[in-house]
Amino acid sequence: MKVTSSEIVISAVKPEQYPQGDLPEIALAGRSNVGKSSFINKLLNRKNLARISSKPGKTQTLNFYIINEVLHFVDVPGYGYAKVSKTERAAWGKMIEQYMINREQLKAVVLIVDLRHSPSNDDVMMYNFLKHYGIPVIIIATKADKIPKGKWEKHLKVVRDTLDMDKSDHLILFSSETGLGKDKAWAAISLLTKHK
Repeated sequence: MKVTSSEIVISAVKPEQYPQGDLPEIALAGRSNVGKSSFINKLLNRKNLARISSKPGKTQTLNFYIINEVLHFVDVPGYGYAKVSKTERAAWGKMIEQYMINREQLKAVVLIVDLRHSPSNDDVMMYNFLKHYGIPVIIIATKADKIPKGKWEKHLKVVRDTLDMDKSDHLILFSSETGLGKDKAWAAISLLTKHK
């Protein structure tokens, strides 16, 4: 997709704050500090539309971005960050769960994992949650630039095996530094939202 316009619409914490209308939505999930903001900025050709924070766990709301007036990206709070209290984490979990299970406009979830490390227990839980509810998922293995090209396949295999991935799910190598995987990510998103 050629992005001509993108902006944040609202940071929401409850369903009544979600944007009205029936534009398709793609949610972005992943561990705190996995590079969700960098992924969003790279896909949208923006330097800092999604704020990149040195403090993980900063996104505490569902941040809705409108793309080309035809699609929403929804950045959900990162999970697995230790400095957040259990109560706060439980509240975010509930908010994310409610959104993902009940939101008709949600077409797919982009699950971002760090190619350098085996997916965490939280990543596995999120993947299983999405599969359980039949929510289409696109796995983005980011930070590919930090690994020698010759070892990519080995690392991708670890991601596939740890998540016990369905063969039909997209697994895309990505680097927000080099732009690797950007077109493939857009192709997968367009396929699931039917937007060219």
